[in-house]
Amino acid sequence: RGMRVAVVGAGVSGLTATKCCLDEGLEPTCFEQSQDIGGVWRYTEHIEASRPSLYPSVISNTSKEMSAFSDFPFPEDFPVFLPNAQLLDYLRRYAEHFSLREHIKLGTTVVSIRKHPDFATTGQWNVVTEAGGKQTSDVFDAVMVCSGNFSEPSLPLHCFPGTRFRGQYFHSRQYKHPDVFQGKRVLVVGMGNSGVDIAVEASRVAAKVTISTTRGSWLLGRVFEHGYPWDMVLNTRLMSLIKTNLPRPLSWWLINYKLNQRFNHENYGLQPVKRYFLPVLNDDLPSYILTGRITIKSGVKEFKDNSVVFHNCPEEEPVDTVVFCTGYNVSFPFLEESVLRVENKHASLYKYVFPTHLQKPTLAVLGLIKPFGGVMPVAEMQARWASRVFKGRGANVSPPVSQNAAQTGHVLSLRRQRSLEISKLRSSLQILKTEWLVYLDTLASFIGAKPSVLGLLCTDPWLALTVFFGPCSPYQYRLGGPGRWEGARQAILTQWDRVLKPTRTRVPAGSSSSF
Repeated sequence: RGMRVAVVGAGVSGLTATKCCLDEGLEPTCFEQSQDIGGVWRYTEHIEASRPSLYPSVISNTSKEMSAFSDFPFPEDFPVFLPNAQLLDYLRRYAEHFSLREHIKLGTTVVSIRKHPDFATTGQWNVVTEAGGKQTSDVFDAVMVCSGNFSEPSLPLHCFPGTRFRGQYFHSRQYKHPDVFQGKRVLVVGMGNSGVDIAVEASRVAAKVTISTTRGSWLLGRVFEHGYPWDMVLNTRLMSLIKTNLPRPLSWWLINYKLNQRFNHENYGLQPVKRYFLPVLNDDLPSYILTGRITIKSGVKEFKDNSVVFHNCPEEEPVDTVVFCTGYNVSFPFLEESVLRVENKHASLYKYVFPTHLQKPTLAVLGLIKPFGGVMPVAEMQARWASRVFKGRGANVSPPVSQNAAQTGHVLSLRRQRSLEISKLRSSLQILKTEWLVYLDTLASFIGAKPSVLGLLCTDPWLALTVFFGPCSPYQYRLGGPGRWEGARQAILTQWDRVLKPTRTRVPAGSSSSF
């Protein structure tokens, strides 16, 4: 009998986890509580409890070449940034192509995951699931938690003194269509991607729209330098090398300079309080501020019956509707606190994957990280690493705890080192530290799949130059090592063709039609 792995959730992380388990010869069973795959990308008009909720206009923040699973490029005719329906279509094709459906149990909720009585020697888990009102208990050799973090909204009403607001208010999770804002004075609290998206949509029908932000934010457009996708310009090995090796003040100056090129953030009331926040992606906000459709204000001091007072601003502003775009709480109701502790939206995880204090590394959490780049390649790399760790082949296994008491000191120092890493994760500098590319490279080096630019320079110079100077597309992690894919080289050399194909749709007379 092969090693049995329970995968919780059939969204982006769950699908790739199932696929990576199969690649390693493990036996995955993927439990999905809803009636279909796709997770956050499956739009439904009604809001289902404990399931992510999407508004119909959501478009991916990362481009298709930088978001693809590493051995499954997007079709060339798909747009460069993907509306949610097409991203879901891609996930369905992925599941089809790698025959994942037969390993997925739909309509099955994971109720609890508990350590097996002999966990210390076997690392096994008791998994209780429920389908059609009937509970089943099974023993699994390992668990991959892929339940995401977009289900439990964080509505911090207690942060606002005198919350006696009489108007309409709701969390962004409840938002579907802008008609609820028709003729209203709208306040959007929070300036993440959803907040800015919703403010832009509201401003087309509302009487007035204000965004309240304590921290400010960098703003990036999907359309970047020379009209190329932002991530294909910024997420290159060359850029990463520059960012991570320059002295911090210099790298800060460079980021500041780059991001202020499009417009001066201070003039638009957007300058971030701290240097290293993740940017927000939106193409419309600057022009909407410039045309007076949207006003940026500082944090909310207090709500009155039908108005709001902002910090550093004495007068009240009348408001009819408030949308709280205040993010989500990370929660794992099926796990015990002793297995995974969550404190102020952070879980203590080694390399964002393995709980730091388990005797056996047989439980992995996937897709929790918020990198400045595509989430899908990151979830896939985590799954490739975790599935090899389960099999006993992955280097840098999180808690290499030995039965031998003599090694306890070594284990404790490892734990100290890891808890040090975890405390570092919480510092705002971590955004820079968790460079998307550096993180991918780190995990890839654990499994022997990190591309060697120098090695390639000798054998395939053109590919080496493309890998180093061009976008770090996920196919780079299939050039060698375990899980090597024959099509990787070709996928890298044709990545720009797939970007240009959907937009070069008109060929002016007399010009060449080739790319």
